[in-house]
Amino acid sequence: ACPHSMDNIAPLSQVVGTRVQQAFIGTCTNGRLEDIAAAAAVMEGKHVAVGTRLLVIPASSQVLQSALALGYVQTLVDAGAMIGVPGCGPCMGNHMGIPAPKEVTISSANRNFKGRMGTRDSEVYLASPAVVAASAITGTITDPRSL
Repeated sequence: ACPHSMDNIAPLSQVVGTRVQQAFIGTCTNGRLEDIAAAAAVMEGKHVAVGTRLLVIPASSQVLQSALALGYVQTLVDAGAMIGVPGCGPCMGNHMGIPAPKEVTISSANRNFKGRMGTRDSEVYLASPAVVAASAITGTITDPRSL
């Protein structure tokens, strides 16, 4: 979904190439083990682009423990991701990854209205964890099938 509504949907092909400063995977909606696994699969052997941050916040302590045991966290850290404590993170705009004014974030969270991530003067695109991971690698919104 494009800014500033989850209903403002567009095909990925229409937003490919949009510059992103932050990529965020996690929260209760897309911080499940299978989401972390999908991101790790895309990131394996690759690295976060210069000028882009990748923040991963598992949905729960159980998800974090499983992702650690399965090696997903190590893969993500090796790729340059920051791993946060389980919870909401920047999804509700309180802490850990709040975008700066004018920044563009691609997020696997479930909402992107103005100010949702704490900054009214930023743009948030919503996408799957795989698209978010691919975008972190290139620094632009990217279809993971193109990597």
